[in-house]
Amino acid sequence: MACSPLFMMLICFDNNRTSDSPFIERVWSCHSTRAGTFVSIASCHWEMVVSRLDGQSTVTVRGPENKPTEVPCPANGEWLAIRFKAGTFMPQLPVPRLMNSLGVNLPQVSKRRFQLDGRKWEFPTFENAESFVKRLVDKGLVTCDPEVSAALMGEPTTFSARSAQRRFLRVVGMSHNNLRQIERARFAVNLLREGVPIADVVWQCGFFDHAHLTRSLRQWIGITPTKIACGETQLSFLYKTEGFPLR
Repeated sequence: MACSPLFMMLICFDNNRTSDSPFIERVWSCHSTRAGTFVSIASCHWEMVVSRLDGQSTVTVRGPENKPTEVPCPANGEWLAIRFKAGTFMPQLPVPRLMNSLGVNLPQVSKRRFQLDGRKWEFPTFENAESFVKRLVDKGLVTCDPEVSAALMGEPTTFSARSAQRRFLRVVGMSHNNLRQIERARFAVNLLREGVPIADVVWQCGFFDHAHLTRSLRQWIGITPTKIACGETQLSFLYKTEGFPLR
């Protein structure tokens, strides 16, 4: 994946692909070319991340974020991330516990293995992410809530509205409304980075007006539409989606 001159100065996103796994939303990797800071923008998904720094590898489980945060980035680091679908969770590490944190580091037992649930696991790779996650699922370490998945698909659930809301918060870490707002803000960022005029972004994303777009991006992304369009701020991983459903 090509990097802009700005991104080459700090973080370059190397690979990014979707997955046919019912549990994985996306797999991506990146590396840093110098030390600095970037804006970690709001995200609805939790991840397992393999970090490689100074010859050491670490597996971290980190949760969704419902606010932007400025994060330090070390030089010469490499990262591989398995991003899980909303509605998927680890019973041992509930998503709300991981919200807006640097994550939980899993014990490393050797250069190639880490420990989880009393077992030793090889570090996943970009190529074997699906088989790695399948083994976690088979051991009951990763699972999916069918009611939340149904709600995300717009399908009817067996719970009352209030019970469904509580379940959504417990599994996803945020309300369904906040999830949609974050996804819309991220989609707007992609449009702005592609050069789409702000007025057109307002219309395409269903914002009321320019001010509404600005408030949303300040809340979830941390910067204004104009600054996003200029591409002068390093943001965390952001990928193009098919579109934002206005319903």
